[in-house]
Amino acid sequence: MAHIFIIDDSPTDVRVFTTLLEKAGHKVSSAASAEDGITAVKRAKPDLVIMDVIMPGMNGFQATRTLSRDPDTANIPILIITTKSMETDRVWGLRQGAKDFLTKPVSEKELLTRIHNLLPNAA
Repeated sequence: MAHIFIIDDSPTDVRVFTTLLEKAGHKVSSAASAEDGITAVKRAKPDLVIMDVIMPGMNGFQATRTLSRDPDTANIPILIITTKSMETDRVWGLRQGAKDFLTKPVSEKELLTRIHNLLPNAA
């Protein structure tokens, strides 16, 4: 069981991901903004972060860069899940420090496979 932190401003997406991840045995926490998410991730030190990109205020690319460059959180893998589907978005997200990138909507199987690949010891 892994602790997975979701940073996403969509209550619907958070609920869908939380239900799916808890069913798979994971502990889930969330924040509705990048700024709140960064603060909470630094405090909670989860095993993995699921990051949305399009949010008011700081966007997910900026939050990913902030977390991946902070020595306290740099070792936490970030999985970006967004509606942004351009290849340039994927490349940019990975350049900011994300370990993987998925486009919404995401299937349950695909999400759990990607998480398993990022956290092989948590399955």
